[in-house]
Amino acid sequence: MPVFGRFGHLLCEIARRCRAEVHTIEVPWGEVFSADQIEDAIKKVRPRLLLTVQGDTSTTMLQPLEELGDICRRHGVLFYTDATASFAGNPLETDAWGLDAVSAGLQKCLGGPSGSSPVTLSPQFEEIVRRRKCVEQGIRTADHADGDDEMIYSNYFDLGMIMDYWGPERLNHHTEATSMLFAARECARVILEEGLENTIARHKLNGAAMLAGIQGMGLEVFGDLDNRMNNVLGVVIPQQVHGEQVRQMMLNDFAIEIGTSFGPLQGKIWRIGTMGYNARKDCVLQTLTALEAVLNRLGFASQQGEALQAAWNTYDAGIC
Repeated sequence: MPVFGRFGHLLCEIARRCRAEVHTIEVPWGEVFSADQIEDAIKKVRPRLLLTVQGDTSTTMLQPLEELGDICRRHGVLFYTDATASFAGNPLETDAWGLDAVSAGLQKCLGGPSGSSPVTLSPQFEEIVRRRKCVEQGIRTADHADGDDEMIYSNYFDLGMIMDYWGPERLNHHTEATSMLFAARECARVILEEGLENTIARHKLNGAAMLAGIQGMGLEVFGDLDNRMNNVLGVVIPQQVHGEQVRQMMLNDFAIEIGTSFGPLQGKIWRIGTMGYNARKDCVLQTLTALEAVLNRLGFASQQGEALQAAWNTYDAGIC
């Protein structure tokens, strides 16, 4: 598991709770891994599964995945990514990049409520899940046979049972949260109506405008800008202001919420999102206006109007 932020650590913890033997490599927060670093670790550990986070919002970094599928195929390793925060706001070529499993969430770039996770599995991944098949005693029949591998110990996370629930047999696994299904369908409908490529381009353009505005304000951007997410930007908190006071003034005076971060970055950066419904020109310009006003109020000197001019220039040029 290549860890470059809080959500990589969380994925490791989830895996350990599922009794996996987890090996990690780490880089400082604000950086990502090269394909060579990951391949070297695969050669050393020889894992069954490579776990990755595509976009870790704690650092606002986007891990390049394009070369990892070929690496995994060469070494006989399955390839998974958590695309909760990146899906629909950044390119994700599941088949072309050789991913075996992807999970996402509705609440980020899809603009829906939290609580449901779209997933996709390759035939190879499905075969491994099926080998751990275990049909619940109270609903199984004489025609059901368990798999030849160790059963999945969590009923809740038993993908085989969930696939049977959605499959032709409709074997009962849980009571479906139908409101979430309607929400997921609406998210998909809106994305298809706009067009997935257009949705990604919208996030890219608005993210670029936010970046230009923040730089125009004279603020320092956090992390490797060549590998940043389109939909969330890390901003280094100036020493002369109190970061939490800025957040509270933004929220209470302008009804705009920006985040701080976690762990070693808590209180050191703000995270400003441009995702889902908020990936819009008016939201970007209003956020920049409010942030500059609050910072000026608290004694941070900026050249008045430069942030908005820089953002407008980005929009006019269509620069991404």
